Amino acid sequence: MLKKLTLAAVVAASLTTVANAETLKWGASRDIYSVDPYSYGDSYTLAFLNHVYEGLVRYDAKLQIEPALATSWETVSDTVWRFHLRKGVKFHNGADFTADDVLASLTRVSDPVSPLRGNLPAYKSAKKIDDFTIDIELVGPYPLLLNDLTNIHVFDATWLADNNSLKPTDVGAQIEGYATYNANGTGPFVLESRVPDSKTVLNRNTSWWDKPQGNVDRIEFTPITSAATRVAALLSGEIDFTENAPAQDLPRLAAQPGLKIMERTDLRTVMLGFNRKPELANGADNKFNDLRVRQAFAHALDPKLIQKRIMRGKSRTAGAIIAPDIPGYVEALDAVVPYDPDLSKKLLAEAGASDLPFTLVCTTDAYVNEEELCQGLVNMLSRAGFKPQLDIAPTAVQAPKRTGGLADVYLIGWANEPMLDSYSILLQMIRTKTDKAGVFNWGGWSYPEIDDLVMKASTELDRAKRLAMQTKALEMAKQEIVMLPLHQQPMAWVMSDKIDGIAQLADNKPRHWLTHFKQ
Repeated sequence: MLKKLTLAAVVAASLTTVANAETLKWGASRDIYSVDPYSYGDSYTLAFLNHVYEGLVRYDAKLQIEPALATSWETVSDTVWRFHLRKGVKFHNGADFTADDVLASLTRVSDPVSPLRGNLPAYKSAKKIDDFTIDIELVGPYPLLLNDLTNIHVFDATWLADNNSLKPTDVGAQIEGYATYNANGTGPFVLESRVPDSKTVLNRNTSWWDKPQGNVDRIEFTPITSAATRVAALLSGEIDFTENAPAQDLPRLAAQPGLKIMERTDLRTVMLGFNRKPELANGADNKFNDLRVRQAFAHALDPKLIQKRIMRGKSRTAGAIIAPDIPGYVEALDAVVPYDPDLSKKLLAEAGASDLPFTLVCTTDAYVNEEELCQGLVNMLSRAGFKPQLDIAPTAVQAPKRTGGLADVYLIGWANEPMLDSYSILLQMIRTKTDKAGVFNWGGWSYPEIDDLVMKASTELDRAKRLAMQTKALEMAKQEIVMLPLHQQPMAWVMSDKIDGIAQLADNKPRHWLTHFKQ
């Protein structure tokens, strides 16, 4: 009890109350999974936790890597990187930041049971040189370590040990711990309180080593999963920011005095994955292992209808599983499969899979217009000779089905974060599942030729050669329809016009230490 009171006292001392303190009421489209950033590989959760925790490096306003908790770095050899750490940094509980904290954090995130271990695929070990110098050893030459480290958040080693949290938690496996509900980072905001599915409150860290460009002193993060309720909250002034406004309500919101809208297409490609195990979840023979069935599936979907009616003309139809901004993209791979339901029926007949029954697993709270999108997919597939059954529920309910390989077909989005490189999706989703690869290969597919290309790319330090290998792997994945891309989803932020400064980048991550209210 004494420890908790001491931490509360330190946190309270780090906060100031000023007459013009600005509270940002953030009406979120869904809740975060945990305040433990290692608990699940979810970019939405990690984006929120960037307000609390920090990595050795981070992305700047142009999505270029810049120093954060490390001030500089160099390569000691092909497999060893040396990082020089920032001095004078304090954790939220007042503890000093040192190399011991980086070492403990790297050990924790690379643990064999860590859900985020795939975000650091080349990591082998780390060694403390002195209090402000640490060496990271890799399994081999690897060109993307800095990209990976942008979202490997650093914990206070003593805090982890004192709270029995040296081992990671796991949302998917329903393994919780002290770090699930409590936080102690070095970032621009301090966790005041958290009630899952209700409200998470952050206060400005006035002892932050960096200087925020914004003037937000408090963030009240409230998940409002109902789009209609979220819109009503915007119109009434109950909330003054949301990162996910429904496309169908944008004209009404744009006409509302006191509100303004920021729109663009984000990096996230929404796509479909297939169960590729010998049997479907119900024990039936898995016809999706026949390429003709996957081709029939692709021809059954009308991309123009999806873009114009379901996504209200706001999405970007995709033929590639990565966005044009992501290294490794080439226009030739972005060709969209033509809509042809008659060909779908023909291919199904040839494959002996006419009237194929299966379950489409979707969530209600992960992607833009997901419920309407999944219902539309079911209708199109039914007309083309499939017998889909829609299984739709919140992510917390669906995650175990997908990670456990119990989804016949499922919807997933991938933004290639934090790496911002096509190696991300190739490693995490397309490669055969191993201890550090294929973490999101929920279908259980395996293509040795693709694996070989991805493995070679992982050690190629010549950028042009590396990207050529990755493009070839993407081409093979497209030919096999390992994943079926639909679109890059639209991004629409709606906010009070009292906010006169906010950073909206293509990664769709709010950075509210940059947000500024009019004075």
